Amino acid sequence: MAGTDRTQEPVKDGGPAIILVDPQLGENIGMVARAMLNCGLTELRLVRPRDGWPSEKAGAAASGALEVIEGARLFDTTEAALADLQRVYATTARPRGMVKPVVTPGQAATELRAAAAKGERTGLLFGPERSGLVNDDIALADAVLSVPLNPAFSSLNLAQAVLLVGHAWFMAADDTEARRLELGVGETASKAELINFFTRLEAALDETGFLYPPEKRPTMVRNLRNLFHRIAPTEGEVNTLHGIISALRGKSGQDR
Repeated sequence: MAGTDRTQEPVKDGGPAIILVDPQLGENIGMVARAMLNCGLTELRLVRPRDGWPSEKAGAAASGALEVIEGARLFDTTEAALADLQRVYATTARPRGMVKPVVTPGQAATELRAAAAKGERTGLLFGPERSGLVNDDIALADAVLSVPLNPAFSSLNLAQAVLLVGHAWFMAADDTEARRLELGVGETASKAELINFFTRLEAALDETGFLYPPEKRPTMVRNLRNLFHRIAPTEGEVNTLHGIISALRGKSGQDR
């Protein structure tokens, strides 16, 4: 989904450092940078990138997330990349036979945010595309992060893994409404505009004999009014409804 809007204030709340150990392709690093910035993450650390650094292919694949690419730091060892961090989670899809907490992305996000709130520096560790992290790298982490997926096929590419985990981090502090009505450029119609519409609609229905028999008219009117209130039409939509009434009555709308 394309959704870049340069007029909006970017979300950059620090967040955990993303550490890529032995990444193989510059293109994959660029796509990781794109995934990171989608989630407000900007600190990228690279341990022994196979194709060297800097990488033109990484910049091209970042699709505008150049601040992440340009700010990336290079390290010779995983230990050096983690040295200044207090809490690190290692991502893996395979059981490693270690006695270590295993958390979902959502739980990791909650714990990492709590750690950050106490002033701790945090990080997320990702292994190379083909094989993932080695056990010696996982042994440096405080916990293992595993994404619940189809147990028969849980293969993710590097950028997908970063996006899933980064999105969990982002959502842990996001207050976006779970559901909202997108009004576009229109405003919700006022009660006066709705009442005017109801008056015309009910008059037209009276003319056609729809609101019959008389004893049922009040209930039918209430049902219609409740229906349109649930829809919450905009001013423009109410104007369209007026036009429909006028067209059905064979008039040009002067009776509005």
